[in-house]
Amino acid sequence: MGTKTSLGGLLKVLPPVDFCCVYGSSLHPNNSDKSSMEDYILGVSNPQKWHAENLEMNRDHYASWMASLGGSKLITNVADHIGIGVHFNPFVSWNNKMYKYGVVRTDDLAQDMLNWDRFYLSGRLQKPVRIIVDNLDIKNTNLVNLRAASSAALLLLPSKFTERELYEKICSLSYMGDLRMLFAEDKNKVKKIVDGQFELFRNMYKPLIDEYASKQLLRLSSCGDNNKTKITQDCSLSATSSIVSSLPLSIKSHMKVGLADMTEGQNSKITIGSREKAAACMQNVLKRRVMTSSARQAVAGFITAGAVHGIRYLGKKMQKAWKSST
Repeated sequence: MGTKTSLGGLLKVLPPVDFCCVYGSSLHPNNSDKSSMEDYILGVSNPQKWHAENLEMNRDHYASWMASLGGSKLITNVADHIGIGVHFNPFVSWNNKMYKYGVVRTDDLAQDMLNWDRFYLSGRLQKPVRIIVDNLDIKNTNLVNLRAASSAALLLLPSKFTERELYEKICSLSYMGDLRMLFAEDKNKVKKIVDGQFELFRNMYKPLIDEYASKQLLRLSSCGDNNKTKITQDCSLSATSSIVSSLPLSIKSHMKVGLADMTEGQNSKITIGSREKAAACMQNVLKRRVMTSSARQAVAGFITAGAVHGIRYLGKKMQKAWKSST
């Protein structure tokens, strides 16, 4: 996903990783902002060991007090017990460019993609990324995540919508309930992401759209503009049940608690009594999950990045939010 061959250069000065992907504005075909950070997600089998090696190689990537007082054990404990299992190093300068990289246990990454337990990195991987290293076939695991994201978006959309609106709804899932969206994010972020990476979204989700169409859950029609393919979906209760069945088990379990009319048969066939109630219930589950994860990660980020980097990062976010509201 993506075509820029220069992406992934920072790996040259980091310890080996099992998974690496680049995400964010670096993938925007027309991105000319040289001051923007290149964002990485790094998957490793043993974060504490990896951080210990990285502290030997790149001590300046970390807040000085964490490196001095607790080292890799403290870094990992803060990520696991205060945050949601990810440690970010922002504002890393190398080769005349700024980077931010998040380090996560590969097992935790895979579980979040499959189950949406945190709905944090799984949400990031529902958007376009450029995979640089994939020793554990994370890309294949992520197909389950993409299918679930498509289903969640369809449940929240009306009977008629465009291909672009589908991608915008998918993109918005991981921002529902995100506390940063209240004061520290660009209000037009979702639209800008989809506008800038439309073809990358299409490459990711068109096979799933075609699959749903082959099952008669969707009908596709062109209106002349290739970016505005019209989609009509079957909103019957049987179609809704089919869509809900593709959601992660942890989401369906919480939905059943909130829906008296949602049942699951012996063959895992789900029966829904009301599409509107199912959509609202799922949305509430996702909002609570995103709110909890974003709050925990924000606290962990301020602790691990240090006061200077934390204020600097928040300042950049708030500047974007201010510009988008004026």
